[in-house]
Amino acid sequence: MSLSPVKQEILENMLLIDKPVKAAEIAQSVQKDLPQVRGHLLGLTKNGYINLPEKGQYAITEKGKQALGLPVITKEKAEAILSYSPHDKAFNFYADVGKPLNLHAHNIRDFAKKIEKAEVVSVEFHTKRGDFEAWFKTLGDEELAMKVALLKKKNVSGEELRKQLAQVAMQRYVALSKLAGQPAYTD
Repeated sequence: MSLSPVKQEILENMLLIDKPVKAAEIAQSVQKDLPQVRGHLLGLTKNGYINLPEKGQYAITEKGKQALGLPVITKEKAEAILSYSPHDKAFNFYADVGKPLNLHAHNIRDFAKKIEKAEVVSVEFHTKRGDFEAWFKTLGDEELAMKVALLKKKNVSGEELRKQLAQVAMQRYVALSKLAGQPAYTD
């Protein structure tokens, strides 16, 4: 089944939210009428792209992620994504071109922690350039790269952008850790 633009937008928003949500919250996030969204949710559920893990709450499934073009992540792939990147492959934060902040992230967990320390101007600089997306792709994490692209598409900026990037990265780290069978350290 090819996705209509509205179904695509619903799945993208559910990917970004990354937890079970009510239809009303989905309608608000895609800025569509609730009855219209409910109809799309019914179709997406019927096709296995979303499920109802709790009564009245919807969540994107692995099949839904695949419909967005994301690959299936195996335990081995999760371990590889979570691994420590050497300094020459770490993410280096800059305030602008030629203005390094001497702040480096070596994996997704490290990124989630360091982005909280980076200047907002740096966060916006790298988001506009697509640097975060590119680095996550080099780690092998297409899903996290897509989530960052979706935040950029929503025109989130400033402190809210920093907060959401940290949250999305930490959620992804926890999910990958669980898949890899590793403990997740969120402190």
